[in-house]
Parts: sequence; C-alpha cells; structure tokens
Amino acid sequence: MTSTAGVAPVPVADPVPDLTEDPPRGRRLTGYWLILPAAIWLGLFFVVPFYSLISTSLYDPNGSVLTGYEMTWHVANFVDAIGQYKSQLLRSLWYAGVATALCLVLGYVLAYAIAFKAGRWKNLMLILVIAPFFTSFLLRTLSWKLILADDGFVVNALQAVHVLGPDARLLATPFAVIAGLTYNFLPFMVLPLYASLEKIDGRLIEASSDLYASPLRGFFKVTFPLSMPGVVAGTLLTFIPAAGDYINAQLLGSPNERMVGNVIQSLFTTQGDYAAAGALSVSLMVIIVAAVLVYVRTAGTEDLV
Repeated sequence: MTSTAGVAPVPVADPVPDLTEDPPRGRRLTGYWLILPAAIWLGLFFVVPFYSLISTSLYDPNGSVLTGYEMTWHVANFVDAIGQYKSQLLRSLWYAGVATALCLVLGYVLAYAIAFKAGRWKNLMLILVIAPFFTSFLLRTLSWKLILADDGFVVNALQAVHVLGPDARLLATPFAVIAGLTYNFLPFMVLPLYASLEKIDGRLIEASSDLYASPLRGFFKVTFPLSMPGVVAGTLLTFIPAAGDYINAQLLGSPNERMVGNVIQSLFTTQGDYAAAGALSVSLMVIIVAAVLVYVRTAGTEDLV
C-alpha cells in the first residue's frame, strides 16, 4: 500500500463562472434605475422645452400674443427669419469666431504657464482663473463698460499716445463686444487646455529636444498635437455660448453691433413675434450643430473619449 502521509492536499480550483448566464433581473434593472433621475431631468428641462421651441417655430406668422397662435406647420418661417436677420446671424458667428480665436491664443499661453511653469503657484493661478465666476456675468460685463468708457483711463491713455484720435471711442464698437466676449468666456478655454497639457508626459518634450528639435518645432510637433483634446473642448465650450450671447452686444455695443441673441430676445419679449423668434432660434441651433460636427470631424476626437 502506498502511504499518503506528509503529502499536501491538492487545492481544488473554484468552479469557473458561466459568463453566458444572464444576471438576475434585479441586477439588470439597476443601471436603468440609476439613470432614471437624469433621464427625468433631461426630459423635463431639455426635451419638453425643445419640443415647445420647434412647435413655436412652425406657428402661423399672422398670429399674435393677443389673438393667439395656431400650429400651421409654416416652414417658411425659417426662410423668412434667416432672410430678414441674416446680417445679425452672420455677425454673431463672426464675433464668436474672433473671440474664440483670441481665447485660444490667450488661454493657451496661460494654460501652458500654469501647467509647466507655475510650480507651487499652480493652485493659486487656477483659483484666479475661475475667480470671475464668483461674480455675476452681468456685473463682469458692466465693469468692461466702465473700463472702455469714453472718459475712462483706457481711452484717455490711448488718446495721449495718439493711438486713438480725440473723438475716437472704444465703447459701442465691435472691439468692445469682442473684448467682452473674450474676457467672459476665457476661463472656458483655459480649464480644458490646462487639463490636457497637465497630462502630457514631460519626457516626451525632453525627447524632442534630444532629437535636436528646436523649442518651437518641438512645441508644434509634440506639445500642441498632444493638447488637441483640450483645444477641441475649449473651442466648443467658448464658441457655442458666445454665438448665442446677447448681454455683451447689449451693454458694450450699439444697434449696429446687435447679435442674433439680441434679435431673439427682442422678438420674444418686446415684439411678441413668437414664430419668427422660434424659427431664428432653431436655425441658430442647427447652424451651430452643423459647424460643430464639421469641426469635430476635421479636428479628430479619438482622444476625447
């Protein structure tokens, strides 16, 4: 007989779970219960208002606030609204595009400095970037109205060095509107750029210099391509709200600088032309969505996921 004394028992492997087996019904429903609050929120505050806006854009244009509006599926509202307010629509896209480009240049420099040069002051600089959000958007825009006033320091200083003529002004000009848009939406550009730059491995930048690339060439070949997710996110977060903004044009501009947001606000609240206001709003949304899809497809988004 063979003795088994002193032989360690062979451990029995746990049975391999059957991954093809369906989970219990309660577990399958857990995910749906978790997204239910968000779905209700989106349904109440996005889907319902969006449906109402589309319905408004198809009202009979002959209606009014007093007589009421009738749903007639009047698609010509879109053609009429775009034809009548084409200049304000193009001006909004132009102002938003220029402000976004300025935010990209200024914001990239600031985000780069915070990510790579700030050292122990990094957290303080980030706080200073988001500090304007602690005050009202309206107050921040009014402060620019005081800064660019005809009798303000900026205008007086520029007139003293003969950059501006004695009767020239900055307020109520395209410059003032674009400056306000750039200032108000700059943090929306800086934060995504910083998040993207901060994740870049410094050894990759050092490797470019080891391969005899100049700092400028290394930036455009290594740093900037790796920060493209932040560039794409920042430009979208800046351009989209800037295109629909009306506060800056209202406070810093003149009737010649009215943007499409001012027109929509006036049609809804002053003129009571709900059909034109709805059609113009939907048209602006479609144009922005189309531009965003083209931009995202061109820029590439594989690193944004």
